[in-house]
Amino acid sequence: MLNSLKLLISVWLLLLLHCVSGDEVENKPVTEDCLECLCETMSGCNATEICVNGACGIFRITEGYWAEAGQLTLPNETPLSAHAFTNCVNQPHCAANTIQHYMHKHGQDCNGDEHIDCLDFGALHKLGNLQCRGELPYIFAKVFNRCLKAKQRNASESRNQTLNRVKNKST
Repeated sequence: MLNSLKLLISVWLLLLLHCVSGDEVENKPVTEDCLECLCETMSGCNATEICVNGACGIFRITEGYWAEAGQLTLPNETPLSAHAFTNCVNQPHCAANTIQHYMHKHGQDCNGDEHIDCLDFGALHKLGNLQCRGELPYIFAKVFNRCLKAKQRNASESRNQTLNRVKNKST
């Protein structure tokens, strides 16, 4: 009886941990800007719940990618349920967390510049962890790089405006 109770408590704790931590990543290597550029490049951030050639959601995540990332699920669902994959990757928050898990697990310097950043995450997302050093498709690279440059330009303009406001207040 005592062993059965211990087993039941252990299973309950494992399920609870999966529900709490299975959907969140403590270490989120991918910035919001990078996620937005991945979304823009992969689907134009089209939130319609669709799959194209087995890649689903705004980030066009495949079932293999989802599995490698840890099979995240929506609350009250298990990875074994028939629609766990499509339900997760068609829900933007779960899909973004899937990317965070994947990048945390497989993050690497794909472009050889000796640091891991959004350019590497783009290559990892599009080409996979075993082929991320390969050449990105032209259209993907063009759209992704344009988005990143726009994000950098906006961040720089925002910093300059903040500096100007601080400068004007001190004079």
